[in-house]
Amino acid sequence: MRRLLAYLKPYRWHVAAAVGILIAASGLALIGPWLTKLAIDQAFPAGDLRFLGLLASVYVGSLLLAALLEYARTLLTTWIGQRVMEDLRGQIFSHMQRLELAFFDRTPVGRLMTRVTSDVEALNEMFTSGVVTIFGDVFTIGAIVTAMLILDWRLALVTFTVLPLVFASAWLFRTRVRRAYRDIRLLLARINAYLQERITGMSVIQLFRQEGQTFERFDDINRDYLSAHLKSITYYALFFPTVEILAAVAMALIIWYGGSESLRGAITVGTIAAFLQYARRFFRPIQDLSEKYNILQSAMASSERVFKLLDRQPHPVESEPSVEDSGLPGVDSESGADAGVPVIPTRGGRIEFRHVWFHYGELESGKDDEDEGDAGETEWVLKDVTFTVEPGQRIAIVGATGAGKSTLINLLMRFYRPQRGTILLDGTDISTVPASAVRKRIGLVLQDVYLFSDTVLWNIDLGRSEVSEDRVYEAAERVGVAPYVDRLSAGYEQRLGERGSNLSAGERQLLSFARALAGDPDLLILDEATSAVDSEIEAQIERALDELMQGRTSLVIAHRLSTIRNADRILVMHHGEIRETGTHAELLELDGLYARLHRLQFAGSPSVT
Repeated sequence: MRRLLAYLKPYRWHVAAAVGILIAASGLALIGPWLTKLAIDQAFPAGDLRFLGLLASVYVGSLLLAALLEYARTLLTTWIGQRVMEDLRGQIFSHMQRLELAFFDRTPVGRLMTRVTSDVEALNEMFTSGVVTIFGDVFTIGAIVTAMLILDWRLALVTFTVLPLVFASAWLFRTRVRRAYRDIRLLLARINAYLQERITGMSVIQLFRQEGQTFERFDDINRDYLSAHLKSITYYALFFPTVEILAAVAMALIIWYGGSESLRGAITVGTIAAFLQYARRFFRPIQDLSEKYNILQSAMASSERVFKLLDRQPHPVESEPSVEDSGLPGVDSESGADAGVPVIPTRGGRIEFRHVWFHYGELESGKDDEDEGDAGETEWVLKDVTFTVEPGQRIAIVGATGAGKSTLINLLMRFYRPQRGTILLDGTDISTVPASAVRKRIGLVLQDVYLFSDTVLWNIDLGRSEVSEDRVYEAAERVGVAPYVDRLSAGYEQRLGERGSNLSAGERQLLSFARALAGDPDLLILDEATSAVDSEIEAQIERALDELMQGRTSLVIAHRLSTIRNADRILVMHHGEIRETGTHAELLELDGLYARLHRLQFAGSPSVT
């Protein structure tokens, strides 16, 4: 709770104003019963219509003023809640962008979406209807207790005899409902994760006729979610009638004790009437506090999950300046991620791997993997990989599936960090500078192209300030995607469907080339970049690449050996190790792994193993 309340600090004056409004409203809650006492004890016996009219006018005025204060309170607390949620959502999203790729490999997308949406919304309800309003309820209870003690302290003590039962009920309710809300948040995350995965893979579900089984699994999760909700509602439904019964008992005690004292002349009828109204108003904020506690329990369950995500620290070198570092989470967006970020001092594109070992196990920040024992005890994906790429060279990397080709690229792009060894770019250890300093130097094209639901222009420049429209158009022309864009109804302003669904596979691949080249990188990485396109577009891409690779260091991962014959050097990987290196002709003459791969592709010999 202390951590959540810290988000109110930037809006402390607005919170103070809201609390002031609630204190004023609490004072107005005392007026009605007090006016009732004056009317019954003074105006009625004296037949003073003028005084009675004055009391009625004051009462109507207090109601109008209370309505105005309630309007102001609602606007103010809602504004505070929405601003806090904007800050928190910004902080969560900023934080997620700084986490390593390994975290997203292990965490379902639906679960993360639950953190940013429904979990944050539960906290919004707490700030809007919970924290500030609780102050008003506490002040109201305190004011009513004071008024009742002033009116008649003995009758007040009689009324308060039911309070221990109220507190016992509230404590029992508290212990049950928090557990229920924790289950609700957990199951909601499971539903979102399941839906995201199944909707994304709907074509596979329909192809293999798994609709029935998929629905049964969803129905099980959905029923668990329903049961958790019903359990919380059951506690809620039991608690409120209990408080109502105890309030009725308190009012019965007022009538019994106050009536007997009134018959003896010790208490006036107006005092009893006022006490009855005060008692009703006394238990109303108690019920309201219990309802707010219900909201708080939901918020606590959500905050546990949100803060668990925020407490997951990125690797120190990933902690670049961001909106999260501005003093107020998610507010100051002026300090972009590139402000003050160290850069690699020279350009050219020289790459060096020195004795690199890597596996996809759990990566803990700051942990030295040297303590994991002998290399044979771990399933290493890369084993003592060492090679150098000079500026301007075209290097091809080949090997069977699982040989570690794409892992080399992932390490160079700083998506992961090696457990052992060093990777240098132009003589700089890339683990000592922020990832953005490395990635700004590299143009990457993957086999699986990811396009966003935005315009063609934005999908090429990706909002990069250094990429002008002219550079976008030039890149599109050089890779040959411009004719395809021109055929679209809105051209470069055409909005693409989800993941570029209104483009063909070849057009998406060409667009990804334009995206990479628009940044004018000095290092190009192509990971199976031509495997998903037809031969006509592949030839077009290869013609563009021959021109664009001039003067740039290029790493090409390819299964089609025909696309890498002109490489300056070919690295042949096998089980995480570089087994062979040389030109196309040299490797064929060596008659080793590369020669076998070549015969498999071009000769189709069944005898080659």
